[in-house]
Amino acid sequence: MNCHPVNMNCHPVNGFRPAVREKSGVRLMEREFFDLPTGVRSPGWHGGLCLPAAVHKSIARLPGAGQGAGLIALHMNRIFLFPLAILFTASASAADIRVLIWDEQQPQQKAGYGDKFLGETIAAHLAKQPGIVVKTTNLEAPEQGVEEAVLDATDVIVWWGHVKHAQLTNANAERVAKRVREGRLSLVALHSAHWAKPFVRLMQDRAKADALLQLPEAERATAKWEFVNEAPFGKGVKADAKLTPFVEKADAGYRLTLPACVFPAWRADAAPSHVTTLLPAHPIAAGLPVKWDIAQTEMYSEPFHVPPPDEVVFEERWDKGERFRSGCVWKVGNGRVFYFRPGHETYGVYQQAEPLRVMTNAVRWLGTPAQK
Repeated sequence: MNCHPVNMNCHPVNGFRPAVREKSGVRLMEREFFDLPTGVRSPGWHGGLCLPAAVHKSIARLPGAGQGAGLIALHMNRIFLFPLAILFTASASAADIRVLIWDEQQPQQKAGYGDKFLGETIAAHLAKQPGIVVKTTNLEAPEQGVEEAVLDATDVIVWWGHVKHAQLTNANAERVAKRVREGRLSLVALHSAHWAKPFVRLMQDRAKADALLQLPEAERATAKWEFVNEAPFGKGVKADAKLTPFVEKADAGYRLTLPACVFPAWRADAAPSHVTTLLPAHPIAAGLPVKWDIAQTEMYSEPFHVPPPDEVVFEERWDKGERFRSGCVWKVGNGRVFYFRPGHETYGVYQQAEPLRVMTNAVRWLGTPAQK
């Protein structure tokens, strides 16, 4: 592919299709990628300019651009951008998927990630991907990393937590959950974030919506509800326990036992897991093999006490016989939640290509307007 060096992020094995977008009276060429072997289109716009020789002359200044916009000079196989480049950069930024990685940043993560935290490692990978801008935050940041202005500038929040779930205030957890319900934000919960307050709150919301649909339609508007297990944090379940959430008839109406958001067994022995991609056509699974392994991980064992997922993209199994639904998607209100199980802090899971590919795919899919 003959690609001019304005942006050299083009991959030579991928197809190129020019696409046109107008901004302030100027037509901008941006790039869409098509994976030629699979025919899968990479979701979203990829900011910047990448122009094959056959189309580079199609860029032109249109009426209304204004005299201060500058000119584009075409010379040989190079494109020289003058002050108009500022306008181009603004347009590309407007199309970026904005990712915030919220990480507890445990010192124990150094065992798996060296001089970086787990969240910083994921961020460094995502920052290299075209069309994605990423920031990291933690509990010590203003308003515990989820202040309104920060969330206003976020499309997808990736959440990793383990031993400090209780330190996040309920108000800040609800701030995140509310935006997901409204479709203004998507949540990716990793590993032990099964007990992160925003994830638990959203699983409770989904459980309540599902429970309402179990009632006769004539009762839904007036039914009285009692909610049990509203604070499941730190409460284990036995393998033979009744799966939560579940609905029961109560004296004054109905009782909903909310999801425990946990599982009966786990084992941090660094044994490998064997992943099956159950939905290979799902955008989150793009480019991943049907079978792949994670070299070292912590085992979680079913049953996972959460509402039935809308989609189960991945399943993990271990040599001792355990299994887990390891990539689950839910619609909650107008937003979406993706839970990805791998990610114990002392193992370098997010230094491996396949989990990083899951992260890239997930934020691209969840960050598009149709999915948020």
